[in-house]
Amino acid sequence: MSLRHTAFWLCLATGLFGFILFYQSHVHKRPTGPERVLPNLKLSEVTAVQVRPAGTGQIELKIVAERTNNTWRLTEPKPYAAQAASIEDLLASLEELTTAIHIPEAELRRHAKADEDYGFASPQASLIVYQGQQQTIIHIGAKTSPGDQVYLEVVGSEGGAYVVDADLLKHIPRSISDWRDTTLLNLERLACDRIALTNTSAALITILQRDTNSHLWRIVWPLRVRADNSRIEDSLRQLQNLRIRQFVSEDTKADLESLGLAPPEFELALGEGTNTTVALQFGKSPTNDANEIYGRRVGENSIFTVPRDLVAAWRVSAKEAFRDPILLRISENVDAVKVQAQESFTLQRQTNNTWRILPEDLPADSALAEEFISTLGGLPISEFVKDVVNPPDLPEYGLASPVRKYLLETAADGSTGTAANTALTELDFGLGTNQQSKVFARRTDESSVYAISTNDFARLPGAGWQLRERRLWRISTNDIARVTIEQKGKTRQLIRNGLYEWSFAPGSQGILPNVLAVEDTVRGLTQASALVWVARGQENCARFGFQENDFKITVELKSGEKVGIRFGDSAPSNNTYALVEFAGQPWVMEFPWVLYRDVVSYLSIPTGP
Repeated sequence: MSLRHTAFWLCLATGLFGFILFYQSHVHKRPTGPERVLPNLKLSEVTAVQVRPAGTGQIELKIVAERTNNTWRLTEPKPYAAQAASIEDLLASLEELTTAIHIPEAELRRHAKADEDYGFASPQASLIVYQGQQQTIIHIGAKTSPGDQVYLEVVGSEGGAYVVDADLLKHIPRSISDWRDTTLLNLERLACDRIALTNTSAALITILQRDTNSHLWRIVWPLRVRADNSRIEDSLRQLQNLRIRQFVSEDTKADLESLGLAPPEFELALGEGTNTTVALQFGKSPTNDANEIYGRRVGENSIFTVPRDLVAAWRVSAKEAFRDPILLRISENVDAVKVQAQESFTLQRQTNNTWRILPEDLPADSALAEEFISTLGGLPISEFVKDVVNPPDLPEYGLASPVRKYLLETAADGSTGTAANTALTELDFGLGTNQQSKVFARRTDESSVYAISTNDFARLPGAGWQLRERRLWRISTNDIARVTIEQKGKTRQLIRNGLYEWSFAPGSQGILPNVLAVEDTVRGLTQASALVWVARGQENCARFGFQENDFKITVELKSGEKVGIRFGDSAPSNNTYALVEFAGQPWVMEFPWVLYRDVVSYLSIPTGP
């Protein structure tokens, strides 16, 4: 072979190798995964989307949604708030859309009736997706013969047609209602400190106003009274969660009267100051669904239906629902309560956060004191008796000379002296004529008269001794010298010699009980507390079953000090009445049943010889 021929074949081989390398690296390169139909589409860059659905019986329906400041809004066929999630679900499906079969452009050109056969001549839907100035036009054609895939064409693309998953059709809106925002109100974006409610005749029945400082709601019309703040807030949350079930009509000439919207059966207006932000009107129920009612926003043509029960919370009078059902809500620290009842006394907080009962200067039970104030701050109103009561009307309710008065005070400067206290509220209670099942109540800072139940009234102390410290003594078991038991004319003494060591005193005899049980029972007595104080004074002893030969136990300390307790009749609660003395005065209590059982078992004197 000549040198010239050798050079020719060498050049040819080199050129062929270069062509194969270029073809493999560029021209014939394929992605390793499924091929995306719209590789340049990015959801975050889409500024608008237009959809023309077919087969809905609507002529040339065009649905257009535009995004401004990251908020979607429908602009055609009519402006309306949009469902961002539904729009972005479609765009996300397009962004991730992959092809199962790719039909090249050349094959489409060879197919004379490709547009008809693939459904592109009358597409199920046509879409235009805008990314700034760039737009992508998409036709969705017919389904393939199995029905689980659909033909898709990207107009202007040289890629031909695609066979894609038919699930894409689930994201295509068939009407504007599919993309409309079904939120009735977005209270997070709505300034609201006033709510007005009207009835069928459009007569104003209730206006609610939110205080700018406390942020609590009040009723300001037709009467100025406290409102049930929690109920109003709950009702507003229901409005926030309320969703439109169905868009019924956009007709400006719709027969509003037949829908109960002219005049509306009920109207709810929300505003800020004197400006109404949004007004909602509600009417009758559709004939085929009593659980829904027609509604509309004032100033808009859209008529829709919403669930009846979620609107029902507002279709009430102020007296029924929106008045505060609690007589007093305490929002400040209470440092003193002055009481005028069977006794006049003051419950006063001390610097160490304990309580004293004045003027007797008795230690108060902290738990009872806090329970007392909590009860005052949570009394439920059983009846709104009269909204405005003048002084001449007070005797009718027993409030001209109340049977009880409770004046709540706070130490505004942080001190606990009574001179520094500032009055918060006074509650007066009276007993009206022929009223056995309720007690009338009045706040001196209001003109209304209320009623509370007799059971709730009975929970309020009428005497200072009811709040006394319930712990009877504070004695260490190691300080005990002996225990004397007196029962039915008999006496027995037990001497404590040490831990779990007991013996009979001279003159006492019998079988020594279980010393472990005796020790534990005596320890229980030294740590005992009254369940509740029921009376004090010698004149009250007999009616609780205390007699001369009572069952009595006296604990004598090594110092010579003695404390004793006597037991009487059984209480209606099945506990036992017991009596102790403080400063020579008898106090009657209900004694814990379990401890009394142990006292009877291990410290009583056996009957018989």
